[in-house]
Amino acid sequence: MTQDELKQAVAQAAADYVANNTPAGSIIGVGTGSTANFFIDALAAIKDRYKGAVASSEATRKRLEGHGIAVFDLNDIADIPVYVDGADEIDAGLNMIKGGGGALTREKIVAAVARTFVCICDASKLVDVMGSFPLPVEVIPMARAHVARELAKLGGTPVLREGFVTDNGNVILDVEGLSITDPKGLEARINQITGVVTNGLFAVRPANVLLLGTAEGVRTIT
Repeated sequence: MTQDELKQAVAQAAADYVANNTPAGSIIGVGTGSTANFFIDALAAIKDRYKGAVASSEATRKRLEGHGIAVFDLNDIADIPVYVDGADEIDAGLNMIKGGGGALTREKIVAAVARTFVCICDASKLVDVMGSFPLPVEVIPMARAHVARELAKLGGTPVLREGFVTDNGNVILDVEGLSITDPKGLEARINQITGVVTNGLFAVRPANVLLLGTAEGVRTIT
């Protein structure tokens, strides 16, 4: 199977999971990225079952609305039973690196509200130790140089994501060369650097369920 075929299979499995585990009339949290886009397309087939969705980015909002799915402001929503999103890397503890698409802050906010976080990805994203994928860190623009110096002290090499501004008006430093053996500790440490909005480690709030696309089919890992 091609990578896109794996993504489509796991996205359909996620739509089935949502249909089987959330009550009718729910509002679904939806992530950002290529695998999440396949999930949106699959969700469109059962959209009449749900009230709508909360989007983690402007790109996701536009795709949802393109399918006729109502999009709600998170501030108006008290309960999200499930949030579905991809990952750039995920380990056996269901800790993740996210933010390759630049939506990490809004993704982390929606994930914090959701009762269940379902991660969807293909088998290439499952790793023993995270860090091969550069860790995104969203930064207030005036703090970019300061934050880069502090990140370098942690053993990584921060690289400005050129020509990119987040939906929140900030910049991203991608930290290369890390070997992340303590995801929760590193997430907290980076978030304490003045000028950091948040970083792409999802370990304090990891996934609850991983739907992993493999050549043998979709595996469910909890």
